[in-house]
Amino acid sequence: MSHLSQEERDKLPDSAFGLPEKRAYPIDTRARASNAKARATQEYERGLLTAEERDRIDKAADRRLAQDD
Repeated sequence: MSHLSQEERDKLPDSAFGLPEKRAYPIDTRARASNAKARATQEYERGLLTAEERDRIDKAADRRLAQDD
């Protein structure tokens, strides 16, 4: 997975994030969607995300992963 620079991140639409209101957990590519799911689970287990936030990230990432490239 390539590094996402701040400039590239700033150009992404809100819809390209698992938590668009925070512009967190980019899911613009299949690799980033998969990574977002893993990181969300870790952050939830550490108590840094609510179950609802983790579920929202998972659902958004799953939608991205279901798309054909």
